[in-house]
Amino acid sequence: MSVTSLSLAALLSVPALLLLLLLLLLLLLAAERVAPLPMARAAMALERARCGLRRHGAHEAMPYLQGGAGEVLVLVHGFGADKDNFTRIAPYLTPHYRVLLPDLPGFGEAGRDPQGQYSISDQVEHLRAFLERHAGPGPVHLGGNSMGGFIVAQFAARYPERVASLWLLDAAGTAAAQDSQALRGYRDSGALPLLVREEADFSQMLAYSRHRRFFLPYAVRTALARRAAADFGLHEKIMQQVAASPLLEQQYSTLATPALIVWGERDRILHPAGAAALAALYADHHSIMMADIGHLPMLEAPRQCAADYRAFRLQLAQRGAAAARLTASA
Repeated sequence: MSVTSLSLAALLSVPALLLLLLLLLLLLLAAERVAPLPMARAAMALERARCGLRRHGAHEAMPYLQGGAGEVLVLVHGFGADKDNFTRIAPYLTPHYRVLLPDLPGFGEAGRDPQGQYSISDQVEHLRAFLERHAGPGPVHLGGNSMGGFIVAQFAARYPERVASLWLLDAAGTAAAQDSQALRGYRDSGALPLLVREEADFSQMLAYSRHRRFFLPYAVRTALARRAAADFGLHEKIMQQVAASPLLEQQYSTLATPALIVWGERDRILHPAGAAALAALYADHHSIMMADIGHLPMLEAPRQCAADYRAFRLQLAQRGAAAARLTASA
């Protein structure tokens, strides 16, 4: 067969290949709607694998994802969220650190005890137990978004010897942060976008939480909406316990842990003024206000968010090396 005939055959096969790909896409879209929950599990497993994460602790109190090697970095999700809120930022972190992403009790794949205790102080103790089991001795680096930021900040204040640094992403825990339209509405009426009473409410919650859109497959969105609606009663109780927890500035005047404070300037869940309130608490801090980003910087701008964090960690390492040289020469 001549080169010309081979090229012609290859060209003729292109429409057939495109048709096959189109049929496969249509089958996937149909499967999403017929069986969204199995498709969601498959999609999340694929994304975790793509991002270099493996699932662990299925039968433990706090299941978690893990990837990478090096110094331990534990990232804690916010209210109504789960460990996969950090999956898409993980590929930019795991080449540098050993990343652990746990589910807090009451959320994700963790247990749900209707009579359980879920205040910030209680979640701090759950996190302590998790670190003792999975992070080893010595200080670790902690990060958290929203409620998760409040939890890791409270943890560092209570157990400063266990924390090398903090990464606070639109963190709750200050009066300024919680003086948002969303939380004022909750205090006045009990209504909050993060509390999903029915599946249809999930879209409103998502729209309220993010400013920059990110891809979420239909099956995953459906699975998350169903879980959120099923959790409404428990999450209503958890929110009451969280809201009753004392704020950071009510307990501390100065906190010594080095902190990177990050906020999306378009956050509608927690007021961006919370960044300045945290900066006033942490003597050693660096603050970043992200333009055109909402409440979820790690999902809305994962590459930039991770780059800013790596720069912060590099600065900490350089300071540590300089201090060691001074000590050695003394």
